[in-house]
Amino acid sequence: MTGRSVGGELAVRLGKAAAVSLVAGTIGGAAVLAGQAVAARNRDYAQPELGLALRATVGRAGAPPLRLVLLGDSSALGVGVGRFDETVGGQLAYLLAEGPTGRRVHLSSVGVSGSRSTDLSTQVARALLGDRPDVAVVLIGANDATAMSRPLEAAAYLASAVRRLREARVEVVVGTCPDLGAVRAVAPPLRQVIGWSGRRVARAQTAAVLDAGGTVVDLGTETGPVFRADAGTLCHDGFHPSADGYRVWAHALLPAVVAAANVASRH
Repeated sequence: MTGRSVGGELAVRLGKAAAVSLVAGTIGGAAVLAGQAVAARNRDYAQPELGLALRATVGRAGAPPLRLVLLGDSSALGVGVGRFDETVGGQLAYLLAEGPTGRRVHLSSVGVSGSRSTDLSTQVARALLGDRPDVAVVLIGANDATAMSRPLEAAAYLASAVRRLREARVEVVVGTCPDLGAVRAVAPPLRQVIGWSGRRVARAQTAAVLDAGGTVVDLGTETGPVFRADAGTLCHDGFHPSADGYRVWAHALLPAVVAAANVASRH
C-alpha cells in the first residue's frame, strides 16, 4: 500500500467520523470537522518500508528458541520507522533475547497496513503455515475505531482469531486499540471523536479476548499518557508511532509476552 493510498483511506475513515459528529453537532461544529477531514486527506502519511524484514532471528545460538509472530495492522509492520530494530517486533525480540529469559527469537510478521479486525482471519491462516508459533502478538483496532466500526462486531472478529490461534496451541497477547486521542495528525474536536471511538473499541476488545482465552495489554491506558505528553513518540505524520513510540509499546507488551513464552515452553 502506498503512502497516498494509506493517507486517502485514513482520510475516508476520518470523514466518516466527521459525518457521525455532524448528526449530533451544530452546523458550525460540523463545518470544523469537515475541514479537518479535508486537511487529513492532504497530509503526508508514512508508508510501509519494503526493506524491513518480515522474518528475522535475534539472540545467541543455543539459547531456548521462541517463535514469535505479529498479526494486525501497520503497527505489526512498523510503519513509521525505517529499521528493523526500531519496529515494535524488533524491539520485543531484542528485549526477549537480551533479558533474563535469554531467548533466541524467530520473529515473523503477517500484519498488513490498513487492516481491521475483519482481516485477521487470513492473517491467522498465514501465521499457522509451517512451524507453529509459540506466541502471537496481535495489534489491531485503530482502523476499526477510525472507521467507526461497531465495537462489539469488531471485537467478535478479533475473538474468533484468538480462538483459532489458541486451538492451535499458540499463546496469544493482544495489544488493544491505542489512545487515538494522542495523535497529532488530527486536530480537536475530531481528535476527541476518534479518541472516544478508540476507547469503545478497546473496551470491547478486552472482554472478547479474555473470553477467547487470550491475554490483554491495554495500550491506551498503559501508554496513552506518554504519547500525549511527548510528540516524539509519533513519526513525521503525527499518526503512526516513531521508534520511541514503538519502544514504549514494546516495554508495555513485554511482561505479557514473557509470561506467554514461559507457558508455551511447557507445552
